[in-house]
Amino acid sequence: MQTEQLVELAVAALEEIKGKDIVTIDVREKTSVTDVMIIASGTSGRHVKSLADSVMMKAKEQGVSVLGSEGLDSGEWALLDLGNVVVHVMQPTAREFYDLERLWQSTAQSREQHQSQGE
Repeated sequence: MQTEQLVELAVAALEEIKGKDIVTIDVREKTSVTDVMIIASGTSGRHVKSLADSVMMKAKEQGVSVLGSEGLDSGEWALLDLGNVVVHVMQPTAREFYDLERLWQSTAQSREQHQSQGE
């Protein structure tokens, strides 16, 4: 499955279970680990787990292997590795604390500034 199709599948799975503040960040130019990160919030530990389960179920239905998962037991933060796409589902307090959007977006801006300066 192409990266864009996988992103659409994961976002649809998150929206179906009422994921909040869903953000996709293209990280192809920033890391070799994955192509796209999807970040979403759940309202409780149970909601975070349901969101992650929904993404895993939809991925498996389409023949996509879940290469790894973390945090499904705690419910504060779940991570799903779908290869070209990594999905982070967090409760708002964890999302604010880790601030992945700022981290990855500032990395992109920093690299763009260095490239524009000829570095």
